[in-house]
Amino acid sequence: MEYKVLIVEDEPRLRAVLCDWFRDKGDEPIPAANGAEALERLEEGEYDALLLDIMMPELDGFSVCRAARRESDVPIVFLTALSDEEDKLYGYELGADDYVTKPFSMAVLYAKLDALIRRRRGSLRSGDLLEAGGVSLRLSTRQAWAGKREVSLTPKEFALLECLMKNRGIVLSREQLLVKCWGYDYEGEARAVDTQIKRLREKLGDRAGIIKTVIKAGYRLEG
Repeated sequence: MEYKVLIVEDEPRLRAVLCDWFRDKGDEPIPAANGAEALERLEEGEYDALLLDIMMPELDGFSVCRAARRESDVPIVFLTALSDEEDKLYGYELGADDYVTKPFSMAVLYAKLDALIRRRRGSLRSGDLLEAGGVSLRLSTRQAWAGKREVSLTPKEFALLECLMKNRGIVLSREQLLVKCWGYDYEGEARAVDTQIKRLREKLGDRAGIIKTVIKAGYRLEG
């Protein structure tokens, strides 16, 4: 099976039609009847895409989208009867990738989803994602995660972690890190790296151990 797709739709007939369509395409559809069930399915595994109805009992699609974006950059397409521009803008703010307004063409829906998945897989193959020791960096969006928790990094902290991850296993001196990360080429600022490393470790929490201090030499990233 090529794609594993979480289909969240509270209307049973439409949910069944969507699942049959994806199954006929050779994919693996995972159905969820409401927002609460969708969150349970998201906890159970990884998906290539998420089709998400907005108006649902218990937990609406906006809430599910917000929760999903804390953990993943999985492509999200809203299935909605809402055509109001403000609702669509709100969805995009939450991290949705696209909207399909009911009633819709199954062929067009599939084409949109296929394009989003291929684009994401292409970015992963091209080196957009760096991973080590449970820490992940998405270079194109400047996002960082420690485990499943997204971490807010300053530009200097992000550049420092990116540099260490791209040189995994290699000891880099403070001076090298200054030049490689921030372009500093003058003396007197090397100890600033120690301050940035300390802050970075604090933000990484239980994943901070991947950054090793090498006495009288500098720092090395392991993982």
